[in-house]
Amino acid sequence: MANRGPSYGLSREVQEKIEQKYDADLENKLVDWIILQCAEDIEHPPPGRAHFQKWLMDGTVLCKLINSLYPPGQEPIPKISESKMAFKQMEQISQFLKAAEIYGVRTTDIFQTVDLWEGKDMAAVQRTLMALGSVAVTKDDGCYRGEPSWFHRKAQQNRRGFSEEQLRQGQNVIGLQMGSNKGASQAGMTGDFAGRADHFIQEASNMELSCRNSR
Repeated sequence: MANRGPSYGLSREVQEKIEQKYDADLENKLVDWIILQCAEDIEHPPPGRAHFQKWLMDGTVLCKLINSLYPPGQEPIPKISESKMAFKQMEQISQFLKAAEIYGVRTTDIFQTVDLWEGKDMAAVQRTLMALGSVAVTKDDGCYRGEPSWFHRKAQQNRRGFSEEQLRQGQNVIGLQMGSNKGASQAGMTGDFAGRADHFIQEASNMELSCRNSR
């Protein structure tokens, strides 16, 4: 474990609040998943935040974890070192974080290297691993090992596509609405109707541009 001096005053108070966010039950769940997912002879760590940190801090287990989420031959980290050198360990943590983000974990769910290596925020480490599990379950590509209920599936974005004909029909409706008011001055139109008409026109233009760009 990295050596850190004691915290004093406000910094100690902040650190205590961070440590209170750590979930011991979640730790057990994550350890079980990682061991099952890696399918290797990985030693089960003793319970506790400090042991969980020590288990992960050299980056070896994390790199094996992200590699296990890819088909054989497509692993993002081909060379994993069990070096005791600090800079090598931090380098491997960084490799894992980069690979996790490429895999689909949001930047906002990625912990900082010092959060793990110095034990500054192990709750953030748990959050990243939970997000990684959620992405793995959602992908459903056959690489995830474990119960699907262990992680939440991410919501899939529901995109609507519009054909050229649908866009033209929408523009015709807008044209008829505008034509029915021909002869009426802009001042005579209610602000509400004018605003809605502008909104419909803008929406139709946006949909048409979106369809053209998606080709």
